[in-house]
Amino acid sequence: MNANKEKTTIVLFSGELDKAIAAFIIANGAAAYDHEVTIFFTFWGLNALRKDEEVYVKKGFLEKMFAKMMPRGANKLGLSKMNFGGMGPKMIKHVMKKHNALTLPQLIEMAQEQGVKLVACTMTMDLLGLQKEELLDGIEYAGVATYLGDATDAKVNLFI
Repeated sequence: MNANKEKTTIVLFSGELDKAIAAFIIANGAAAYDHEVTIFFTFWGLNALRKDEEVYVKKGFLEKMFAKMMPRGANKLGLSKMNFGGMGPKMIKHVMKKHNALTLPQLIEMAQEQGVKLVACTMTMDLLGLQKEELLDGIEYAGVATYLGDATDAKVNLFI
């Protein structure tokens, strides 16, 4: 880590589309201002990192149930308000496209290109039965101690 760079950390706890988009807009903005940025994905926020396609890995019964109940990837997340049985995300995606706003998968790709550190919480992965093969390539895996190490030096720490 560069001691001279400003640091920004974000905990993405929410698995909702609008909150994930906000987290990535902030992260990309901070990275554009040359901040060293970490997004720590825990609990439902991990769903934004799931691959769209099903990955076959050995799981126990409860882990299989979690996998079936949780949205698979950035394109499947619901909205925090006005989800309307899945119509809300379709409407917001339509409005975003109309206004040439980047999609969540594009924001994730941009963050990776800008060197934003995407960290999946290993403890939560264990609890929910998620395995590395099920998550996007190019992300890091760590526990809360690693996040706290990054957050200690950061001037901006957000929980979304």
